[in-house]
Amino acid sequence: MDPPCHAVVLSIDEKSQIQALDRTQPGVPLQPGKCGTMTHDYKRNGTTTLFAALNTLDGSVVGRCLPKHTHKEVIRFLNAIERVVPVGKVIHAIVDNYATHKRPKVLEGLADHPRWVFHFTPTSASRINAVEGFFSIITRRSIWRGVFKSVADLQDAITRYIREHNRVSKPFVWTKPAGTILAKIARLPALSE
Repeated sequence: MDPPCHAVVLSIDEKSQIQALDRTQPGVPLQPGKCGTMTHDYKRNGTTTLFAALNTLDGSVVGRCLPKHTHKEVIRFLNAIERVVPVGKVIHAIVDNYATHKRPKVLEGLADHPRWVFHFTPTSASRINAVEGFFSIITRRSIWRGVFKSVADLQDAITRYIREHNRVSKPFVWTKPAGTILAKIARLPALSE
């Protein structure tokens, strides 16, 4: 909420196993007085994993679709971010506690990049990571009702959505002060244990 000077704060996560589904019949779009329809049956054409880093300052997203969700892909994605963020900026990465993020190879890779600082969200609290909101939006607006004849079609749709999102991106603005939010969280029994 108050990043240091000369730093970039990125909310990073993965949306794994996004299915390229081809519907057996075209859906009927939403019309006045009629609900949109979508067939219940489909053909699966493979999956992809979306790796995304949301810049908390301006709301822009760096995204890559990769075939798997292992530490090797995490390292590839972090290297892609490294190339995009201007030299001289410290990168504060907000990530969840997923085991892949803490693999020795990932941590060794970070040692080669001293400008990275990882901040791990508490276990079972990944929803507080801002990129989760982006995943929800892209799912509703681009993926859920989509028809994809191949994984490449799905990846193209994701890439187009990210490009359009970045064209009009804006930061998420908290409407409550941090103290109010943290006090409310502290009152929840499941999180205070």
